[in-house]
Amino acid sequence: MKKVIFLTLAMFIGCMGLDALSVALALDEGGCLTCHRFPGLVRHERDDGFKVLHIDEAKYARSPHGKTDCRQCHMRVTKVPHTGETSVNCNTNCHLQLKEKDRIKNFPLKTIHAKEQSFLIRLDEETACRVCHKLYPHSENKLVRALLNMHTGFMLCEVCHLNKENVADYTYDWNDTENATFSGEPFGTYYNPKTDKSLTSEHFISRIAVFAKDNGNKKLVIDSEDISKAKDFLSKEKNLSPDQRTQALDYFHRQIAKKEISVACDECHSSRSILNFRHLGFDPKKTHNLMVLNIKGLVTKYETFYFPQMLRP
Repeated sequence: MKKVIFLTLAMFIGCMGLDALSVALALDEGGCLTCHRFPGLVRHERDDGFKVLHIDEAKYARSPHGKTDCRQCHMRVTKVPHTGETSVNCNTNCHLQLKEKDRIKNFPLKTIHAKEQSFLIRLDEETACRVCHKLYPHSENKLVRALLNMHTGFMLCEVCHLNKENVADYTYDWNDTENATFSGEPFGTYYNPKTDKSLTSEHFISRIAVFAKDNGNKKLVIDSEDISKAKDFLSKEKNLSPDQRTQALDYFHRQIAKKEISVACDECHSSRSILNFRHLGFDPKKTHNLMVLNIKGLVTKYETFYFPQMLRP
């Protein structure tokens, strides 16, 4: 896959889509909110944590920095992915004229956007997958890992990863509600609006799942039978030989397929979508937007996307 530099505004608009551009230009001329507006946008930062990348446009507009274009602070961001290039020094631009005693020192930058972010911090999911895999399991592909992790709040893993070659008669529908804890505003469907919306409040969400026909009934396709085996494997994994470990993982992944990002995106976000968005309750406009999602082109066609310099503030 080749690296491509976008040089014209027209090409940039084509990649983003007009709807996304109108939203993004409300605050950031660089179109950062094209990606960062999605709640649940998370990437792994280290083994024991993750970094939240979601920015709520309305809340940002009301913040002290609401009239500041994103790249006035994030000056090193010139391309996607930009992992490790988001460091900010408040004293190099806006606050440069402050007297030495008033300069911003040792300010915890991670708190600046904290009130503008929404993400899941707990989800009660009775499946063997969650025994080994974290709530946000995608970490390998730097370009798309946060976008893939975002799907955690909207669908079960099997929607993308189920090996569908064995059984052709699958349907997709909403699964029963699950207990979940959000940081920030709850998102998704069927959360309980009557509960306290504090940082650790509990809500109930329903996610899209895979169902197979079983004697005329729909049966949820989820591996809840191997939970105890998965826990046993995890406790003994360090003492297993390479062959034993491979054999165990092959067993747990026997119905799972790992797909190229272009294939995974097109399965849902295309005119040939495996999901019947209208049946799932989405209105015609939302259905169209989900099927022609323009951000899909950015993540499936380009290894590195360079922002047009003419949009620099």
